[in-house]
Amino acid sequence: MVSIFLQSPTFLTPLSYPFSSRSSTKRTQHGASLSLRVTASRSSFDVVVVGGGIIGLTIARQFLTGSDLSVAVVDKAVPCSGATGAGQGYIWMTHKKPGSDVWDLTLRSHELWHKLAESLTDDGLDPEELLGWKKTGSLLIGRTTEECVALKQKVHELSEAGLRTEYLSSAELLLKEPAILVNDNTGAAFLPDDSQLDAHRAVAYIEKGNRAFATAGRYAEFYNEPVTGLIRSDGDSKVVAGVKTLKRNLYGKKATIVAAGCWSGSLMHELLKDCNIPLDVPVKPRKGHLLVVENFDSFHLNHGIMEAGYSNHQSASVSGLDVDERMLSISMTATMDTSGNLVLGSSREFVGFDTEADEFIIRCIWERAAEFFPKLRDISLEDFIRNRKVRVGLRPYSKLLASNAPNQKYLKPAFGMFTKPELFF
Repeated sequence: MVSIFLQSPTFLTPLSYPFSSRSSTKRTQHGASLSLRVTASRSSFDVVVVGGGIIGLTIARQFLTGSDLSVAVVDKAVPCSGATGAGQGYIWMTHKKPGSDVWDLTLRSHELWHKLAESLTDDGLDPEELLGWKKTGSLLIGRTTEECVALKQKVHELSEAGLRTEYLSSAELLLKEPAILVNDNTGAAFLPDDSQLDAHRAVAYIEKGNRAFATAGRYAEFYNEPVTGLIRSDGDSKVVAGVKTLKRNLYGKKATIVAAGCWSGSLMHELLKDCNIPLDVPVKPRKGHLLVVENFDSFHLNHGIMEAGYSNHQSASVSGLDVDERMLSISMTATMDTSGNLVLGSSREFVGFDTEADEFIIRCIWERAAEFFPKLRDISLEDFIRNRKVRVGLRPYSKLLASNAPNQKYLKPAFGMFTKPELFF
């Protein structure tokens, strides 16, 4: 039986560990990908994965390390060209709610990333170098009495769920983050075990591990090859044998998995439009901006930081834009990466598949961050423009965690959202 699956982090099953530093090829500086891509002249594999982001590559990794199946990864571009490469890299629990639809999934993801970092350390390797890993802890900041009351309740809920967490008063917060502006109404939820990574380094590490299986004929990559259609089996429109790209046919003898991020919904609709298969994939793109200020030395951040309003999509005041139509929210997030760059966010909005940087939103993110970190106002506009980089990406969004197409023997979609192990905008 051949199945199609949509991306789901539940492929990282609790009984198996998807990463193993011992099976990886010899590392290169900063976990960079091997210069020679792994392709193959063959066209038939046990599993074909559509999507070369962190989810698609990790699914491939799971099959490679947990079975003897062969896997091909196909992508319309290259890894980190989509949401994976544009995210902030938080591995966080502080803004999640115990008992919610995504709680178990997020907790499992959190555990797996930390196990990976620990396994690298155990093998004498450096997770910071290979993954951009930093165990910074996270701070969720409240600036009003109401927000701080809610944060105290959150601390209680997270503690009851088994996480190490504590509530910080304004004085305690200032000791941990001297650069942040506090007053008598300021407080924070602090989770010391939250971490962050660099998505580019993490993907390069996973990809390099996958490529170790190429010599045995079990792995191949087909990048810059958009999928254009499905291959039917024996003329049966409900049996999928693989996918067509602009260059070749790729056959998945056991499964074809769609892990194409925010493109999953439109791609599945296009692929199945002539199949008479009733399937609605409610995944749509949500655009986000992040600012990266390079060579930043005005102050140092010790933790990953987020304002309390991020969790419920509260927004800073944004005039001049149709906020309701775009469902635009701008909330402060801030961290420093392993290179010493200041990474500021973030915006979230629904504007289709547009990925153009919006200067107005960039300014709003900067001004929102300056409300929390007053020293940012001392930086001239010229210095800011000269040293900044802007990441714009489309994050897949859906409130539906998982679904199965009814009464379809050969089609079993399963998909998830809030999605990556918190590589978010």
